[in-house]
Amino acid sequence: MESKSKAKEALEWVYCIIIAITIVLLIKSFIGVPTVVKQTSMDPTLKQDERLWLNRWGATFDKMPNRGDIITFEAPSVSSVDENHVNYDYPVAEYNYTPGNIVSKFIYYTLEIGKTSYIKRVIGLPGEHVEIKDGSVYINGEKLQENYLQSYVVTEPSGGNYYDIIVPANTVFVLGDNRGASTDSRRFGCIPVDKIESKAVFRFWPLNKFGGIYKDVR
Repeated sequence: MESKSKAKEALEWVYCIIIAITIVLLIKSFIGVPTVVKQTSMDPTLKQDERLWLNRWGATFDKMPNRGDIITFEAPSVSSVDENHVNYDYPVAEYNYTPGNIVSKFIYYTLEIGKTSYIKRVIGLPGEHVEIKDGSVYINGEKLQENYLQSYVVTEPSGGNYYDIIVPANTVFVLGDNRGASTDSRRFGCIPVDKIESKAVFRFWPLNKFGGIYKDVR
């Protein structure tokens, strides 16, 4: 009787652990998750080692983000499209890897093992004409007022080939705030909405920067 009681108690603990892990994974995958900034492409808006809270609710339903939102997304398979492979008719980032079975999908998409993500700012929306010229971004012929950028920042093609395009349906054109040191849509093209993982909502570390993330854009 005592051994059965201990076995039952151990089984209950196993159930509790499984339920707890499931809840954590569901929250991480569909609601939100904390993260640490590991890139310099959004400097000085976001600096390395700062802690952010990412909202994944919109990505769960493939909701189109707003201009100025800072998003994370799955890194494209090709980080820089050369001039021999540029597709101006469909300037969309390439994604060549698809997990082959349920286990590999769980490991890649849920546990995010072996997966690389980028963090950038949404600049162009579907159907818009995005043009980079004279050190600035133009949307449908009008200069975009990017008040979140430092006064000395200029926007150039930076070696990319996508600097005068129409944003395809269900995609967004993204740039890093650190324009001179960012691999972004200028190089790899627009990001499909279904590859967007989350939106950066607020910063909780360091404490002196605690709060929402500036995204004033006109």
